[in-house]
Amino acid sequence: METGRAGDRLSAESGSCAFGGATWTPASRQARVRSPSESTRLSSVACSEASHYGFGGRARRAGPAALRPLPEPPLLRLRPTSLRTQDISHLLTGLFRSLYTNEVIGEDLSANLIKARGSQDARHEEFVDELRRIRELYKQRLDEIEMLERHIIQGRARALAEKERIMQQADVHAQETFIKMPPVKSIFRWCVDSVLLQKHHLICPDDYYSDTVPFCSAPKGVSVPGRSKLTFSCEKRSVPKKHLTKKLEDPCRKMLAKSDEELDYTVDSPTWDPPLEAERNTVQKTGPPTNKNWMNHLPVPQRELERLLLARMDSRVRFLKNPRFFPPNTPRGGTSLLFPPKKPVLTGDFQSGEPVESCADTPVFLAKPSVGFFTDYEVGPVYEMAISLQNTTAASRCLRVIPPSTRFFALGLGMFPGKGGMVAPGMTCQYIVQFSPDCLGDFDDFILVETQSAHTLVIPLQARRPPPVLTLSPVLDCGYCLIGGMKITRFLCKNVGFSVGKFCIVPKKSWPPLSFRAVATLGFVEQPPFGILPSTFELAPGQAVYVEVSFLPTSLEKAEQTFIIVCDNCQIKELVTVGIGQLVALDLIYVSGEESQPEPGELTDLTAQHFIRFEPENVQSTARKQLIIRNATHVELAFHWQIMKPNLQPLMPGETYSMDSLKYHPDRETAFSVLPERGVLSPHTDHEFILSFSPRELRDFHSVLQMVLEDVPEPTSLELETLKDCSCSADDVIVLEIEVKGSVEPFQVLLEPYALIIPGENYIGINVKKDFKMWNNSKSPIRYLWGKVSDCHIIEVEPCAGTIEPSEVEDFELSFTGGVPGPTSQDLPCEIQNSPSPVVLHIEAAFKGPALVIKASALQFGLLRLGQKATDTIQIQNISQLPATWCMKESLVCLQGRQESVSPFDIEPSGGQIPALGECRVTITLEAKQCQRLQTVLELEVVNGAWSYLPVYADVQEPYVYLPNSHVEVSNLYLGVPTKATIRLINGTLLPTRFRWGKLLGHQADFCTAKVSPRRGTLGPSEERQLSLEFTAHTQDELSHLALPCTVSGMKEPVVLGISGKPQGLQVAIAISAEGSDGSTELWPDHLRELRLDFGSTVPLRTRVNRQLILTNRSPIQTPFTLKFEYFGGPPNGPNQKPSLPDVPPALLKTSRIRERLAKREQLNFMESLLSHGKGAAFFPHISQGMLGAHQRLRIDITGYANMWGEYWDDLICTVGDLPPTVIPVHMAVVGCPISSLRTTYYTTDQLQKEPVIRFGTQVSGGDTVTRVLRLNNSSPCDIRLDWETYTPEDREDRLVELLVFYGPPFPLRDQAGNDLLCPETPASSSSFWPPSSSDESDSSREAAQSAEGCSRVSDRASRKIVSVVLREHDGVPCGHLYRVSPKQMVVPAGGSSSISVSFTPVLLGPGTRHKVECVGYALGFMSLDDEVARELPGRRRRLQDFAVGALRLDLCSSVRPAQLSVEPDYGGGTEFWHQASDLIPKQPCSGVLSELVTTHRLKLTNTTEIPQSFRLLVSRPFSVAQDGASRSRRAPGRVQGCADEPATAGQPLVLRPKENMLVNVSFSLSLELLSYQKLPADQMLPGVDVRRHANGEKEMVFAQNLLLEYADQPAQVVPLKATVAVPELQLSTSWVDFGTCFVNQARVREVYLMNLSGCRSYWAVLMGRQEPDDDPGAFRVSPSSGLLEARPVNAPPNTTTLQVFFTARSSELYESTLAVEGVLGEAACTLRLRGQGSYDERYVSPHQL
Repeated sequence: METGRAGDRLSAESGSCAFGGATWTPASRQARVRSPSESTRLSSVACSEASHYGFGGRARRAGPAALRPLPEPPLLRLRPTSLRTQDISHLLTGLFRSLYTNEVIGEDLSANLIKARGSQDARHEEFVDELRRIRELYKQRLDEIEMLERHIIQGRARALAEKERIMQQADVHAQETFIKMPPVKSIFRWCVDSVLLQKHHLICPDDYYSDTVPFCSAPKGVSVPGRSKLTFSCEKRSVPKKHLTKKLEDPCRKMLAKSDEELDYTVDSPTWDPPLEAERNTVQKTGPPTNKNWMNHLPVPQRELERLLLARMDSRVRFLKNPRFFPPNTPRGGTSLLFPPKKPVLTGDFQSGEPVESCADTPVFLAKPSVGFFTDYEVGPVYEMAISLQNTTAASRCLRVIPPSTRFFALGLGMFPGKGGMVAPGMTCQYIVQFSPDCLGDFDDFILVETQSAHTLVIPLQARRPPPVLTLSPVLDCGYCLIGGMKITRFLCKNVGFSVGKFCIVPKKSWPPLSFRAVATLGFVEQPPFGILPSTFELAPGQAVYVEVSFLPTSLEKAEQTFIIVCDNCQIKELVTVGIGQLVALDLIYVSGEESQPEPGELTDLTAQHFIRFEPENVQSTARKQLIIRNATHVELAFHWQIMKPNLQPLMPGETYSMDSLKYHPDRETAFSVLPERGVLSPHTDHEFILSFSPRELRDFHSVLQMVLEDVPEPTSLELETLKDCSCSADDVIVLEIEVKGSVEPFQVLLEPYALIIPGENYIGINVKKDFKMWNNSKSPIRYLWGKVSDCHIIEVEPCAGTIEPSEVEDFELSFTGGVPGPTSQDLPCEIQNSPSPVVLHIEAAFKGPALVIKASALQFGLLRLGQKATDTIQIQNISQLPATWCMKESLVCLQGRQESVSPFDIEPSGGQIPALGECRVTITLEAKQCQRLQTVLELEVVNGAWSYLPVYADVQEPYVYLPNSHVEVSNLYLGVPTKATIRLINGTLLPTRFRWGKLLGHQADFCTAKVSPRRGTLGPSEERQLSLEFTAHTQDELSHLALPCTVSGMKEPVVLGISGKPQGLQVAIAISAEGSDGSTELWPDHLRELRLDFGSTVPLRTRVNRQLILTNRSPIQTPFTLKFEYFGGPPNGPNQKPSLPDVPPALLKTSRIRERLAKREQLNFMESLLSHGKGAAFFPHISQGMLGAHQRLRIDITGYANMWGEYWDDLICTVGDLPPTVIPVHMAVVGCPISSLRTTYYTTDQLQKEPVIRFGTQVSGGDTVTRVLRLNNSSPCDIRLDWETYTPEDREDRLVELLVFYGPPFPLRDQAGNDLLCPETPASSSSFWPPSSSDESDSSREAAQSAEGCSRVSDRASRKIVSVVLREHDGVPCGHLYRVSPKQMVVPAGGSSSISVSFTPVLLGPGTRHKVECVGYALGFMSLDDEVARELPGRRRRLQDFAVGALRLDLCSSVRPAQLSVEPDYGGGTEFWHQASDLIPKQPCSGVLSELVTTHRLKLTNTTEIPQSFRLLVSRPFSVAQDGASRSRRAPGRVQGCADEPATAGQPLVLRPKENMLVNVSFSLSLELLSYQKLPADQMLPGVDVRRHANGEKEMVFAQNLLLEYADQPAQVVPLKATVAVPELQLSTSWVDFGTCFVNQARVREVYLMNLSGCRSYWAVLMGRQEPDDDPGAFRVSPSSGLLEARPVNAPPNTTTLQVFFTARSSELYESTLAVEGVLGEAACTLRLRGQGSYDERYVSPHQL
C-alpha cells in the first residue's frame, strides 16, 4: 500500500474487498499531491483511478490477446469550492486539454521500452536511458512528497491529541476550581522535523516562532486532593447556580463541537494511534468507579452537570479546619509571608474570586544563616555558631531538626519563642552548632529540618581553612647527569597562601605511613637515584625555602621517582623527580677537506678512531684544518688536548692488539697543534677546533691527538639501595683519538725553461742574451741568489737576488759571451734560502770561427768498367766573414778500411786560403783499377773552423748472368700434352748483357720438344727475367739427362738448364650423388666395384627421382664417353624431342599458368613414352654420350620413373675413352598404389598422393543406406586384383599391433557368389606372402639377385605356405555394418578403370545423444597380382602383394544426427514459466479462489533437415501441450485432474516437412494442489518438484518436466520445461508477547509486525487459539484480523503491516493464549504466544489513564 494515502484510510478500508488488488499509477500520485487542500476527496479520486488502471492491468495479465482499452476523452475539471485553495489544475485543463491530462509516455509504455532495450539504434538507446533516468527521478520525487505529507499529517495528529489531552485535564480541574483555563499553547513545532522541512524548501515552525527553546524538566502529573475542593457556601458566594449550570453547559457543548471538528483532521499513524473515545474515557475517570452502562448512555454535558451537583451536595457536610492542618501554600493552608497571592484573571462572564494555586514550592522555614561556615580554626578549641529558623507562613508551624551525622559537629537544644515547640508566623527559633576539629582539614556535614512541607530543609555545615599555596612545581626536572656523578638542583619553594603550613616530604612507596615518625627524617629523604633536602620545613605566608634535589644516575634510561609532600592540613601532593643518565659521547662530525684513509699496508695507531693526513708542506709553512666535534650528551664537559706518539704495531688479519703493548709518550718534537687547547664543551653543541701543521725541518711527522675529559665520574653499581652507599670518584678520560700525519717536501722551484740552449753558432766575442723564468710552486715564499761564471766564458744573470712569493713567477735575463770556439755546456747555480740544495740552470751554446761550405752534397762517379778513368769538379765557398785556411784529402779511415795505402783520387788544388766570403774550384779524378763498389769520404780541414766531408761513390764491375734454378722437373706431364714451366734468368751486374738459347741436348732429346720464349734478348742492369718453357713428351718413359744451353755475351761459359719428368696417361673418376646434393664419393677405376646407383627404397609412383653420375677427368686429356642401361633403358633422344606446339593462341603462351601446364604436359608425355614398354619402370640418362674435356667435372642427371610398385634391378654400363667399361648396379624400390580415383593427367615430385575423402553428408539416425559410386583408374601395365575391407579408426593404448593368422592365401580368388576358387592345399604363390623388403634387402648386391634367379623354380614349390602369420600395426576395427564396398573383390585392368559402390548405413543413436555424431571410417583395397610374370622377373624385378604392399585407402566420412527439431520460443514466450501463487486469487477475493490457472506459451518447431520428420508430443502434468491457438484458460473450482507423473499426449502423430515450422502451445496449470506440495517433507516430495529458499527469505516452488518429441524407432527429443512459482512467506517480528502485570479491566496494547519475505502477495488471516482460563475468552484480541500484504519489492526491505494485540484482564489470573497467522495459499503459519497477568493493585494502572 502507498504510505501517502493516510488521509484516505477510512475510504480505502471500506472498499478493501473491491480494490485490494488495485495498482496505483503515477497519474493517481499526481492527482493526490497536486493540491494539499483536496484531502477530503482523495479517496474518491483514488478509487476511480484504481478501477480504471488496476482492472485494466489485471485484464491484460489474464490474456495476452486482450486489447488495451481506448483512452477516454479528457474531462474538464471543476473549479474548487474553496477560494483559499492554490489549485489551478482546472485552468491548465481548460487551456491545454489532453496535453495536460493525458500522459505522453505512460508507465506501461515506459516499462516496456526499458525492458526491451538492446536495439542497435544508438539514438533509441540514448532515448531509453534518458527515459529511465527521468522515471527514476520522478518516482524519487513522489516518494519524497509522500514522506513529507505523511510526516506533516502525523505531526498534526500528535499535536492535536496532545492539545486535547491537556484541555481535558484542564476541564477536570476547572470542575473543581470553577476557573476557565487559558488556551493551550500549540506543540506542533515539536512534532515535526524542521531540518527535514527546510531541506525540501518548505516552511517550518522555526520560521514563524521567534522565542527560544525552553530548558525545563518533564511535566509531572497533578493530583488534586479532596480537601482542596470548594465548599458549597464558597460555591454559592462565588457563582449563582443558574449561571453555573449555564456556564457549565456552554463550555461542554463547545468542547464537544471542537472535538468533533478536530476529529475530522485526525489520521491514523503507524507509531501513534490511540482511540479517541478510549482516551476521553481515560481522562474523565477521576472519581470512584461508577456504573459503566450509565456512563455510556448518559450524554457528556448531562454527566458533567450531575457530577457538579454531587460535588455541591458533598460540600454541605464539610467544616472549616485550622489552617495548620492543611499543607502550606494551599488555599486553606495559610498564605506565604514571602510570596503574596495573585489575583485571578477574569474571562467573560465566568469569573471567580478564588486565588489560583501556586505550582512553586514556597519554603515554610527560612534558615539564617543558610550555611554554617567555620574558618581560622585550630586543633583543640571548640567553636560555636547560632542558626535561626524563621516561620515564613501565616500559620503557626512546628518543626523537627535532625542533628549532624559526624562527630566533628554537634547540635544543642533549640530555643523557641513560646511553649510547645510551636513557632508563630514570622517568629524564629534558634539552635547552637558546635565544631571541634581534630586536624586542619576540610569538614562537611548538614542539618535536616522537617516541616509540613513536602520538601525537607537542608542546612549545610562547612569548615574551611585557607590552605597554604606552594610555588613548587609538581615535576622537579633535574636534567641530565653523567652516570656515576651527582647533580644537585635547587628549586625555589614559596608559600603564596594565607596560612602557615608545615610540610614533610616522604617517598611514595612509604605512603601512607603507619607513623609519621617512621618516615620523617631530618636530613635527606632518599629514593634512589634521587634525594631531597630538607625533608621537613615550615613556611609562613610569603616565606620561601630552596629545595635541593640530588640526582645520582646509574643507568642510561630516564629515571623517575615520586615523592609525597604532606601538609599539616591533611592535604598531600605528589612530587615527581625526573632525571636522565648520560654517558660521555663525542663525535667528530666534520673535517675540512674530508677525513683521510690510510694507504694499504700503511701502519696506523692501534687505538685512534680517526685518521687525518695533511698535504705535503714546505719547511717553515703552516697548514690548518677545521674540526667540528659534537658533544652528544646534555652535560658540560671540561677537556684539554694532549699530543702523543703513535702506537705502531703490524698486525695480521684478524689479530687484535693487547693493552700491554700500548705505550703513551708525549710527542715533544711534533709539528701539530690544536686550538683551543682546553675548555668546556657545552651540552649537545657542536664545537670548532683548528688543527695546525707547522714543520720546522724536512721530514715526516706522525702524532696522535687525544682529547681528555677532566673529572669524568666512574659508573656506579645499579644495586645501590641508598645514596649514602655511593662513592663518587672522578678521573680524566681519553674519549677521542685522532691520528695525524704530515710530510714536508722541499721547495718546488721550476725554471722555465729548465735549460737554456742557445741555438746556432755564434762567433767568438759576441755577447748573447737569453730570457728565462723562475716559478715558485712551493707553499711559501723563497729567497734566491744567482752565481756568476768568468773563467773562459762570461755568464751573468739579472737580477741576481730577490724574493718570489708562492705560485708566483719572476723573469730573468742571461748574458753569455763566448771565449772559446766550439760547443760549451755550463751549470749556473742559484742558492735558495733554507733549501739544502741550490737550483741549477743548465746552459748550452756553440761558438764558431771561419766556415767553409762544399756546394756538392756528394760526388757520384757512377758505374765504371774496369780500367776506366772519371773526372769531376766541386766548388768550396767561405760563408764567414773571416779568412779560412783549408786542405782536402781522402780520409785515412777509408783507406785503412780498403787496406790501401795510396788513394786513387787526384785533387787539384789540394789546399790553400779562401778570403772572407770567397770561393775556390777543385778538380777530382778517379782511376778504376779493380772491380769494387767504392764508397769513401774526402775531408775538408779548416783551421779554427768546422771541418767538412764529401762522400764519393763509384762502382767498378764486369758482365755476369746466372740461373737461380739450374734444373727443372716438369710436373703434371701427360702424354702428348704440352706442359709449360717458368724459368728465371738473372743479370748479376749493372751492365746490360745479351743472351740466346740453343737446342735441347741429351739421349732422349728426340722424344721431346722444348721451346723457350723469348729465345733471345738483352738483360738490363740487375734484371731478373722470367722465361716460359713449353715442354712436350711423346713417350711415357721417365725423362732425365736433358740439357738446354743459353749463351751470354761477355761470359766465357754458357748457362745450362737441366730438364726431367714422368709423363702420365688418362685418369677419370666416377661418383654418384642425389639431385641437389654436394656430397659424393669419387671412386677411381680400382674401386669401381663399390659403386651402386640406388634411387631409394620408397619411391612413390608416377614421380621423378633423379640421381647424378659425376664423371671427373683428372687429366688434361680429352676423351669420349657413353652411358647405357641394360634392361630398363629408355629412348636416348627422349628429352631432345621437340614438343609439338599446342593449339592455343600465342598470347596465352606468355602467361605463367599456361606455360606451367604445358611444361607438366610435356613431362607427362615424356614419362609415358619412357614407360611405354610396359616394364613398370624406366631409367633415363640425360646425357648418354659425349666428349669429356680436360680436367672437366661433368654431372649427368639420371632419372628413374615407375608406374608400378615393386623392386627393380638393372646395370648401367659406363664407357670412357680407352678405359675398360664400368658396370654400375642400379636399384629402385617403388611404393604406392597405381589405382586412384583421380585422373593421372599429371606427374608429381611429391610423396604419395592422398585420395580425396568420400563424404556421405549428414544423415538421420536410423535412416536409409546411402551409396556413392566411385570409378577407379589403373595407371599401371598390370591387371590388379583388389580385395576390399572396411574399418573404423580405433586409438587404444592396449592395442598397438595385430597378429593375423591365415590358412591358405589371405585373399583367395572368389566367384561371383563370393566362394573361394582355391582350396587350402593349393595356396597362392609364396610371393604373395613375402615380407616387405627392408633396406638391407634393397641394398643387396647383384649376386644375390642372380642367385635368386637360378633357384626360383626350385624354391617355388618349397616356399608355398599353408599357414601364414602377419604382424601389422593396429589402426582400426572392421565395420562391415557401417560402410560396405561392392564388389568385395574386383580386378582393375591395366591402363583401364572399374567402378565400385561404397554404401553407408546410418547407425541408430542412443536416447542420450543430443548432438551430431561423426562416423569416420576407411576402406582398404588389398592389391594382388594373379600373373606370375608380373609378380617377379628374376634378377630384374619383384612385386609384393596382399599385406606386404600398401593397400589402396579410401577415407570415408559421414555424420549421423538424431532426429531433432529446432525448438525456439515464439514472441517472448519460452520453456520457462513465472508465476506468483497470488495469481489464483481474482481481483474480487469474495468470489473465491481459482482452482486452476493455465498459462500458455508458444514454441516454434522447425525441421532443419532435408527429410520429413514424424513425431508425437508427450508431456506430464502440470504441463500440457496442444496444437490449437488457446493461450489461457480457467477451470472451475474443484480438484485438479491428474498429477505430476501422469503423462498427457497431444493426439495423432505430426509430420513436419523439411525447412518448415509449426507452432505448438505449451501450457502450465497452477492450482492449489500444486501449492500444497510445499508442505510435504523432502523424502516425500514428488519428482520434478523443488522448494527453494533464498538468503533474503524468498520462497519459490520449481516444477521441472520434459517435453518429449517422440520419433518412430528413434530416441525421443527432450525439451526441458520449467515453471517457477513464487510462494508467499510470512514472518512475525517476534514469537512471544508478554504484557506483564496489568490492572484489571484496563486495556493494554502491543504492536507486532507481520512481514512478507517473498515476491508474492499474501492474503492472511489471524486465528486465535485456546485461551487460559477458558471462562474468559475475550482477554486477547488482534486488530486487524485479516488483510492483504503486498509482495516484497526487488532489492528492498520486505513489506510489513502492524498487528495491534490487545489484552484486557478480567480478573487477577494468568492469561495465556496462542494466535496463528495463516494464508489462503498454503503459507506456513506464524505462531505468536501471548501472556498477561491481571491485578487489582493500582500500582499497575497505566499512567496515561489516571
